[in-house]
Amino acid sequence: MGLLKRKKPAILGLDISSTSVKLLELTQDGDKYQVQSLAIEPLPDNAVVDKNIQDVEAVGDTIQKAVKRAGTKTRAAAVAVAGSAVITKIITMPSGLSDSEMETQIEMEADQYIPYPLEEINLDFEVLGPSETEPDSVDVLLAASRSENIELRSAALALGGLTPKIVDVEAYTIENSSKMIAHQMQQETGESDEDKLIAVIDIGATMTSLNVVENHHLIYTREQSFGGKQLTEEIMRRYGLAYDEAGRLKKEGGLPDNYIPEVLEPFKETIAQQVSRFLQFFYTSGEHNTVDLIVLAGGCAAIPGIDELVESQLDTPTVIANPFAEMTLSSKVNPQNLSNDAPSLMIACGLAMRSFD
Repeated sequence: MGLLKRKKPAILGLDISSTSVKLLELTQDGDKYQVQSLAIEPLPDNAVVDKNIQDVEAVGDTIQKAVKRAGTKTRAAAVAVAGSAVITKIITMPSGLSDSEMETQIEMEADQYIPYPLEEINLDFEVLGPSETEPDSVDVLLAASRSENIELRSAALALGGLTPKIVDVEAYTIENSSKMIAHQMQQETGESDEDKLIAVIDIGATMTSLNVVENHHLIYTREQSFGGKQLTEEIMRRYGLAYDEAGRLKKEGGLPDNYIPEVLEPFKETIAQQVSRFLQFFYTSGEHNTVDLIVLAGGCAAIPGIDELVESQLDTPTVIANPFAEMTLSSKVNPQNLSNDAPSLMIACGLAMRSFD
């Protein structure tokens, strides 16, 4: 009937990257979202390496600080594991099965798809819809990750005072948050995002991922080592600075006059080359040879002028990700800080949106 329909409890989106913990809370009013609370806390060096938690206590402490800074009362959270830590496969199953019957059958057949013993993995599945190739069947997305990947995140959240309710895959969080950048497609190309290919390139500190989305569905994902850490290391080498100092000056300014032409501009060229290489991998993998929009996300997307450079070199409309442009903000959220950090919050946004699934 819906008269007594209970409001779904809020879930915090918690993105644990190699350099920081990003916490985001969204609320929904009709078809509008509001950014309720936000915090970004830096992680100690090597607490997380290539998206793998190495120091659970340090990550737990940082989560606790983020919760306090955000001023949120919500304690349920969604986290994600990197695509490189997950095996995904689309399989077909008979369409008449209940969830529990499907789960039993998948577990019985899991060793066909997953190269690890069942007791060492966490397994999940999602029904995608009717199979196009087999009548009376459905396509099912199967996802499996080593149990330790899940357990380390759960332990860190518990130390931070949070309860893990959802463990997602980073690529699917970006699929989720890409719904919030449809307006950027409209602004940049004058067309809606229907039947359009959007390439979201998330350039973090150490890892870059390409996620191609069509009609809000992920159709291709790839990760590789490359990120802003390379710029920080070049600043260290060039100017004889400690890593932390190099990172601070990179963000805040104050480097010598030759920094922009001799260090930053060559790094921007490298980013454009990496974006081009990533897209070539996508083009050679299937029937597409172009995308309609490139969306740059992650910390490196904040580099001034990087969108113009990529657009001119690849001859493809390019924007900086901002999933919050159509959202309202609570009084707790600083608009300028959110605007600065928006490109690096795509994963946190996709996780926070799980509150409304």
